Amino acid sequence: MEFEYDATTVALRDELLDFMESHVYPAEPVFAEQMAALDDPWDWDSTPILAELRAEARRRGLWNLFLPGEHGAGLTNLQYAPLAEITGRSPALAPAALNCSAPDTGNMEVLAQFANDDQRAAWLAPLLEGRIRSAFAMTEPDVASSDATNIELSIVRDGDEYVINGRKWWITGAMSPNARIFIVMGKTDPNAERHRQQSMILVERDTPGLEVVRGMHVLGYDDRDHGGHAELRFTDVRVPATNLIGEEGAGFAIAQGRLGPGRIHHCMRSIGIAERALEMMCDRAASRVAFGKPLADQGVIRDWIAESRVRIEQLRLLVLKTAWLMDTVGNRGAHSEIQAIKIATPSTVEWILDKAIQTHGAGGLSQDFPLAGFIAGIRTLRFADGPDEVHKNSLARAELRKRG
Repeated sequence: MEFEYDATTVALRDELLDFMESHVYPAEPVFAEQMAALDDPWDWDSTPILAELRAEARRRGLWNLFLPGEHGAGLTNLQYAPLAEITGRSPALAPAALNCSAPDTGNMEVLAQFANDDQRAAWLAPLLEGRIRSAFAMTEPDVASSDATNIELSIVRDGDEYVINGRKWWITGAMSPNARIFIVMGKTDPNAERHRQQSMILVERDTPGLEVVRGMHVLGYDDRDHGGHAELRFTDVRVPATNLIGEEGAGFAIAQGRLGPGRIHHCMRSIGIAERALEMMCDRAASRVAFGKPLADQGVIRDWIAESRVRIEQLRLLVLKTAWLMDTVGNRGAHSEIQAIKIATPSTVEWILDKAIQTHGAGGLSQDFPLAGFIAGIRTLRFADGPDEVHKNSLARAELRKRG
């Protein structure tokens, strides 16, 4: 068992750490100022500082690191994991600067694996270049979308077109005017076998009948620094039949293929958030005095710091093992481990963030520190890509099967 990073990972990691220190962290307050000055509050993608960061990332060879194979940087999941962790330390800026931000990453993976040549030329190419953004429309307000077979949006064939009707919500990135293409999941055949009823189809933003109803707030945050989360309404939306991704009935399988890498990418980045929170906790504890001595000398604070380190190391090893399995036996072979990290990561990082906020006192709840925003984002991961309870149920079922 080898615990060292390989030479490619070491070189990219060193380059990325330097990029974070010299460019990304100093850009965070600039990005906030430029976001506040936008004419369109959702147009995060047009901020000058983000364009500068992207140009520098490309110059350094830090571009599309998430995507294996010919379309991306060619890294394995194990090679990408420590890099994604570093970008997680600045979740609004760093992933976007490297063209490695969700939901575009998952959408590019879908297009790379399942789209035809014309669809790749039209949408994958500009996404890989970072010229446009995208959204993935699966979750719906009227059904329990934790069971993806419940979705009700209809996709009905009418000659050379499909007609789409229904509602979606929590569609990340869709508030951005530069989200030019939506990958939409709906039902093409309600009478088919349960997991063959769904299909995925491409819908351009300006298609008549597609309405962006509103932006959704996450614990009071609008998340406009990465395109927000939209409620969408589709009313007799017509698209060419050639916009279908793959074949009719393949939507559920495509979704499962998309969510595996998406889940581990979220977990990788979340570890970076935990590391930054622990650093902030230590710095705050060393600089503040209460009851006659620094917080760092208080036993309860030291307990939090030690426990945070232990939990981060445990989490990182589990995520790296999962990445290695995905590389060696495939996503299906790593299914239990993917579920395990999806269960463990948000709750673990949420605990560390809670202690970092507590160490900061009232300041930890304020806009003066990023901790409150971090914990709102991490809390959503207990729903995103499947809620905790669904993963726990499935993981327990697999364990019970092992015992016959």
